[in-house]
Amino acid sequence: MMFTKRLREGVRSGAITVSVRIWQSPRVSVGKRYRMEEGEVEVDSIQPIGLPDITPELARASGFLGVLDLLKVAKHGRGEKIYLVRFHYI
Repeated sequence: MMFTKRLREGVRSGAITVSVRIWQSPRVSVGKRYRMEEGEVEVDSIQPIGLPDITPELARASGFLGVLDLLKVAKHGRGEKIYLVRFHYI
C-alpha cells in the first residue's frame, strides 16, 4: 500500500491504522504485507463502504484534516468503489 508522504510518520508510529481507498476493485488482500520504506504494512481487514460512511472522524483517523482532504487523495485511477482498509505497521 502506498501512502502520501505526509501520512507515513503516522502510519509508522501506529497513529494511523485505517485508510479509505477508492478503487475499481480491491488492490490489497487481508493478511498480506506490503513494503513501506524500511518496514511493512499488514492488512487486517478490507470492507466496502459508502460515501456517507466517510465521516469527519474517519477522515481524521485516516490522517486527514477532513472528508474533502481525504477524498482528494483516496481516489486511484477510474475507481468508483470505496473500501475501508484496516492495517498495522510492522
